[in-house]
Amino acid sequence: MLSRIIVLLINLLLLLASCRKTDSIKVLYEELTPTEFRQRLAEAPIAYLPLGTLEWHGEHLPLGSDGLQAKHFFEILAREIGGVVEPMLFLGPDSWERIDGFDYYGMDRGNFIQGEKYQYSRQQLAGSAYWVSDSTFTAIIDATLKQLARAGFKIVVAHGHGPSTSFVQRHADEFEKKYDIQLFDCWGHQDAEGLGIMVDHAAMNETSLVMALRPELVHMEYLPADTTQWPVGVGGRDPRLFASPELGWKTINLQKERMVEMLKQALKDLQS
Repeated sequence: MLSRIIVLLINLLLLLASCRKTDSIKVLYEELTPTEFRQRLAEAPIAYLPLGTLEWHGEHLPLGSDGLQAKHFFEILAREIGGVVEPMLFLGPDSWERIDGFDYYGMDRGNFIQGEKYQYSRQQLAGSAYWVSDSTFTAIIDATLKQLARAGFKIVVAHGHGPSTSFVQRHADEFEKKYDIQLFDCWGHQDAEGLGIMVDHAAMNETSLVMALRPELVHMEYLPADTTQWPVGVGGRDPRLFASPELGWKTINLQKERMVEMLKQALKDLQS
């Protein structure tokens, strides 16, 4: 019995050591020396671009949730298959309307989210400071992709804030031809459980992802304890009832496997 316990402890220590070794791999663009950059680029010319915002994500999640989720998921991918993670963007497009000379963006608009229970009065939500026009965002993305292509990247994975990701998707063919790159996002397969990367707004999915990736930033106690009172600016399944770090990790692992397979094929196609 004692010997079995010793073997289990040794295996656990080896696993922890392996995790620490993996986590120590430098993948953030801003932290790499030129030598390290050249090595990672030669191994896998993939750039990961977190499309973030500084945007209300309920009272319980950080304002930078979009970029943080994308960045940390990209770090996991980069350590698994290679590549370099870019710094987070914090500006992005969104819906907007002007009423009585005041601009309301995205979640400010109240019934931007469909469904009666999600509706709330139009208001400026605290902390949101990210909106740019489509023309400005075009210039930002165009300049970013030009520089990444110039640096030697052949594949760019851009994901995060929904309207930003959709924008890049819509213009993917144009950018790919212009800069001779391949563009990917992290949407795609998700089953009935909603196990995608950022497929709601501050609800079950996003809350679970932040719980898994940055648990110290989640404050569920800031939400109404009464589940009949819907949280302002939250769209999707109730995070108070359905979110968990376990669901977050289940989603991350499922989507990691999908993205790794897709990117491996893209790298193989580059070599052919």
